[in-house]
Amino acid sequence: MYESYNFLNSLFRATIIPGLFVIVWLTGLISLVTVQICLLAFSLVFIVFPLVFRYSVTLQRGILFLTFITYPRDLDLSNPASVGLYATRSFHLNVPDADVEEDDAENKRYVRIGLWHVLPKHVAKRFSKELQLSEEAQEDLQNITEVSDENLDKLEGAIKTSFPVVNPENQQLFYERLLKVPGNTIVLYLHGNTASRGSGHRLDVYKLLRKLGYHVISFDYRGYGDSDPISPTEEGVVRDAMAVYNYIRNLTSNPVFIWGHSLGTGVATNMLSQLNYLNDKGIKGVILEAPFTNIKDEIRMHPFARPFKHLPWFDHTIARPMYLNSLRFESDQHISEFRQPIMILHAEDDYVVPFQLGYKLYRIALDTRGKSWGPVEFHRFEGSRKYGHKYICYAPELPDLIQKFINNYYKDIF
Repeated sequence: MYESYNFLNSLFRATIIPGLFVIVWLTGLISLVTVQICLLAFSLVFIVFPLVFRYSVTLQRGILFLTFITYPRDLDLSNPASVGLYATRSFHLNVPDADVEEDDAENKRYVRIGLWHVLPKHVAKRFSKELQLSEEAQEDLQNITEVSDENLDKLEGAIKTSFPVVNPENQQLFYERLLKVPGNTIVLYLHGNTASRGSGHRLDVYKLLRKLGYHVISFDYRGYGDSDPISPTEEGVVRDAMAVYNYIRNLTSNPVFIWGHSLGTGVATNMLSQLNYLNDKGIKGVILEAPFTNIKDEIRMHPFARPFKHLPWFDHTIARPMYLNSLRFESDQHISEFRQPIMILHAEDDYVVPFQLGYKLYRIALDTRGKSWGPVEFHRFEGSRKYGHKYICYAPELPDLIQKFINNYYKDIF
């Protein structure tokens, strides 16, 4: 009975607009041609488009990943210093695109993805001469608080002897040597859809983390930034994240924390679920900024879906097809499939990923995760602060939250 009522209610709402066109025409206020144009436009937007969307996997992926939205326009990802990220290495990794038999290794196809390794500020300051930093960069480093780093103290002289000048020929060895220094903490950042690893608010997150003394590894999934222009899939972007994590793990056993934002939270939970299945304990915790439960829920509550979500055929033509085409990002399932501690950050005035989805995910985590597993934290940011979807990084209490979370769990194994 309830489902029948919902269907009839949705059907009534869907016929209001065309019904109004007809009523206005019958009163003589508009011509028949105008009514026909309006009804045609209504049919194209609310009937034809959902049907095309249902059967076009390419359109579904395009709207989900939004790789065609790029900003800033003239960004040179090979030169991070151009956007204020001095002491940062830009490089690429090859990611196997599909599983193949051992004897077919020669035919294995790779996807090339772009990465940045951002050095902590205290490390950049110690090696500013070797890195040949600009005057502006050195001035920025003058007022930073020195971080006690006994392991780096022991190795600093040897590293400077080996790398008197960092240049393109030895840059990889230099950065990887610093990443290997015992006691480092590494944050692997998984960005959301649109743009690249170099867009504005992401840069501010890296700068915050490097100021706190962490190495930051950020990358662009396939289809984004300077990575290969291949249409992303959920499986593909998770494979990219796994490849970057394996790159880090092959270099060092230092603790790694994941920071996922928006769509990146879905990548993070999927990735951690797979690592738990592989019994990999290298990731110590995960920060989920503006997370959602799953793509079906996110589509229903996204502002762009408001004109469509009351259509009787909305689930059939828009929400369900993405699920059937494996565009799911089911964090509500994955969050109960790994043991690591979780910190969720969400702003009440987030209209892209509504606050209630992040809170719902938090409640699901509390209800479904093992009692002996890592704890789950939830931090609400009031709507009056205007942080929205992207700007929690400006919250003055955030540095303390991050440091407390990482300090509490970087030695633990769950």
